[in-house]
Order: sequence, then C-alpha cells, then structure tokens
Amino acid sequence: QVQLVESGGGLVQAGGSLRLSCAASGRTFTSYTMGWFRQAPGKERQFVTGIMRSGGGTYYADSVKGRFTISRDNAKNTVYLQMNSLKPEDTAVYYCAARLGSGIGVATKDYNYWGQGTQVTVSS
Repeated sequence: QVQLVESGGGLVQAGGSLRLSCAASGRTFTSYTMGWFRQAPGKERQFVTGIMRSGGGTYYADSVKGRFTISRDNAKNTVYLQMNSLKPEDTAVYYCAARLGSGIGVATKDYNYWGQGTQVTVSS
C-alpha cells in the first residue's frame, strides 16, 4: 500500500506557473506508475499526465501538452507536476495517483491509490 500527499497548489494569475509535488510513503515507489488528474467543479475527474515507473516514459492530455511537465525522483519517493502558462481553465483540484504495474493509464479506474488533492486556482 502507498499513501500520497500533494502540495504546492495555490492561486496564480493567468500566464503564471506552479509546481505541484506528491510525496509517497513506503519503500516500493518504483513499483508504481504515477499520474496526475484534475477535477473542476461540476465536472468529472480527468487525466492530466502520467509517468512510467523508471521515469523514462510520459504521456500528456492534449489540453496541457507543451505547458505541463511531469517528473519523478525515485530516491525521494516524489512525483512533480510543473505547470507553466497557466490558464483559467486549468482551475481544479489536482490529484496524484499511483498505479501498481506498468503502463500509463488514462482512466481513474486504472489507478489504485489517490491523494487528497490540492486546489489550483488561475485568475484571469
């Protein structure tokens, strides 16, 4: 089992940047493919990006491609989401998720563990 704790959310103006972190407990972090999802008010939780266990492969939703970057530090049991050129439509609660196994899933059902979420608000 793994516990996930996100941090780094906040309020930023359009065009600004934020860096989210997700710290994982346990000693088997490298067993998990990691992902970031987001959920805006009244909408379903949607996939943002994912990274493979080794960090060698990533995948992005079209809406964030070129603006967001996912990375992981397996020595620190942490995954990051660097968000640049933020837009008001990026406003959401951002969730970190862990998937036991290989392959980057894009559906919520693909992930086994979830963090509590961190709010990101982008003002226009």
